[in-house]
Amino acid sequence: MINHTVRTYRSAEELPRESQLAWKLAAVATDPVPISSDVTDMVINRVIDNAAVAAASLSRPAVRAAREAALQRVTTRRGATLLGAAPSVRVLPEWAAWANSVAVRELDFHDTFLAADYSHPGDNIPPILAVAQHLNRSGADLVRGIVAGYELQIDLVRGICLHEHKIDHIAHLGPSVAGGIGALLDLPDETVYQAIGQSLHTTTTTRQSRKGEISSWKAYAPAFAGKAAIEAVDRAMRGEKAPSPIYEGEDGVIAWLLGGRDAEYTVPLPGPGEGKRAILDSFTKQHSAEYQSQALIDLAFRMRPRIGDLDAVAKVVIHTSHHTHNVIGSGSGDPQKYNPEASRETLDHSVPYIFAVALLEGEWHHERSYDRAVATRSDTVALWNKISTAEDPEWTRRYHTADLAERAYGARVEVELLDGSVLVDEIVAADAHPLGAHPFEREQYVAKFRSLAAGVIDDVVQESFLDTVQRLPELSPQEVAELSLPGKSQVDEDPVTVGLL
Repeated sequence: MINHTVRTYRSAEELPRESQLAWKLAAVATDPVPISSDVTDMVINRVIDNAAVAAASLSRPAVRAAREAALQRVTTRRGATLLGAAPSVRVLPEWAAWANSVAVRELDFHDTFLAADYSHPGDNIPPILAVAQHLNRSGADLVRGIVAGYELQIDLVRGICLHEHKIDHIAHLGPSVAGGIGALLDLPDETVYQAIGQSLHTTTTTRQSRKGEISSWKAYAPAFAGKAAIEAVDRAMRGEKAPSPIYEGEDGVIAWLLGGRDAEYTVPLPGPGEGKRAILDSFTKQHSAEYQSQALIDLAFRMRPRIGDLDAVAKVVIHTSHHTHNVIGSGSGDPQKYNPEASRETLDHSVPYIFAVALLEGEWHHERSYDRAVATRSDTVALWNKISTAEDPEWTRRYHTADLAERAYGARVEVELLDGSVLVDEIVAADAHPLGAHPFEREQYVAKFRSLAAGVIDDVVQESFLDTVQRLPELSPQEVAELSLPGKSQVDEDPVTVGLL
């Protein structure tokens, strides 16, 4: 890997395009390096994972609304498939990306990468797949595009922190999708460079989508980035240009939206001819909740028998990293994180709620654990309000360490009982994490898919999809074009929502 220093340049300073971060990202995306078998296997795992969580969300209002909007853009000129719709239905690729991305993102249940910033790199897959279907590309082309998208997003997340400046993490997703599409289509560096610049310019939004009373826009935000990236690539292919230099310009992203004119960032990128392997550093979720609560759900299950009578709990303090404390913990300052009437999206970003319900129920379910009856139940509210988080510098250090063997996404939990005794336990990583007790392999991804698709996708369709996806690098363009996951009829039985278009 090559570490690239990125900073603001005055307009009078010379900064050749080849020295700009957007150009370097484009060059990495389009570098035709071989893809190793372990990387290809992980791409397949990620496609299965996305399909699993999308299947479980097909009937949810936000997903239905996105799909209905896309169905207003049916096309007879190639097009892409919609998750939940019949395979014969083809819509414009940017709208397929929109609807499918919302389905993938709605339950906060797919893969994650955490470093200087946060990301869900699986968000790259729906827009890249939609373009592959629309332009008749093979499975090998699709794998190449997904690998490039993951590489760019994860490398940007390693080097540039967005959230400390209250910028949403989709600002890294727009450029990565543009790069992934560039790799998929084998576009020239110049075209990809312009598309990355446009994508960043149009998808740099505030972080309020993940703050306070969190709404369904949390699922729509990455869909917006993917759709915007497809449109940016289309414009760039037609010869349209982007603001430049987009990162380093005197009035660019770094100068005014991130660290300012004196800030420097270091972004690691593969060198010419070096393999793109960043996807191997991403990790999925076993539980439908914000990633930094995954390990704590597992820890709650482990501590539950030791605690016994939960009415005997006086207080619970979760000692954890800066990120966990300030994003999903009591350090956020969001009273909504303790509000029984809060939205599902808010509750899945409240670790006090999540830890309380995991202790009480001894399970975590993507629907039952967020049920309004559970959230408002007196024993839930009582235990919930006894739980707080505290930042521990050592957990923060381990969260950010470059040593993968020492990196930690967990916490130490202290449970004080009414009799004054204290129970203490800690967990370094979620059980499903590569460093966890039971790391996910293909078997677990397939099991997750079958569990979440049960009752939503016909069994025959499930098995056909799994068979096809596990042959991904050998798929013909026709097989890629037909890759879909139609839902049972009950997915669309509710009244159609009413919109403007």
